[in-house]
Amino acid sequence: MQSWVAFLEKAGPIGITIVLCSVVALFIIIERVMFFHSLRLKDARLYHRLRKRAQERKFEEAAAMVREERHPWAVAMVEVLARLGCNGRGATRTELEKTFSHVAAREVRRMERFLPTLFLISSISPLLGLLGTVAGMIKAFQAIENLGGKVDASVLAGGIWEAMLTTALGLGVAIPAMVAHNYLQGRVHATVADMKEETGAFLDALEDVDGLLPEGGRRPARMQSVGGGNREVR
Repeated sequence: MQSWVAFLEKAGPIGITIVLCSVVALFIIIERVMFFHSLRLKDARLYHRLRKRAQERKFEEAAAMVREERHPWAVAMVEVLARLGCNGRGATRTELEKTFSHVAAREVRRMERFLPTLFLISSISPLLGLLGTVAGMIKAFQAIENLGGKVDASVLAGGIWEAMLTTALGLGVAIPAMVAHNYLQGRVHATVADMKEETGAFLDALEDVDGLLPEGGRRPARMQSVGGGNREVR
């Protein structure tokens, strides 16, 4: 603990700021990793089972299968199924795709929560470190000037390495933060790609059933409605 206190004293206020940024970055990384872990589907066969229930027009059963899931695709499917059977009316593929897109956009924002802050930390940490080093070098050379240039080389070296502490600290925070940001952003992109693929397969499966997805604006006369308080997404 004493060594850490001494280190922060040498790093100065800018070094303390970088350390605080590292704490925030660590919190974001842990929180996002736990969040993405929680998005895993409980049943790997859910995609197939959901398509089968929807083809059979069992929209209530299909919605019940995904209502407790936290995966963005499952959340969007609840709304799509609600649109399919709301008030006993059907929906065209275009309408279902719009419903999915609206919900997916909301879920993407939820997945990207805190990622801009993590990117900001990875960007400004090296700059803060450089600023601390420059400020330290200015103080060191001011001290040399005040002593009339009669300074031992070891004293000058000591002042320089203390000034460069903030640069090393800034890079030490920025590199892991940038790696974590790219990894988490990649998880977002992969999830979105999976959502698009599975939704396309889901709608293709519905089109294979005669009369389930009407052409143009026409709707079938009667379909089973989805309960559970779901609302129609316009």
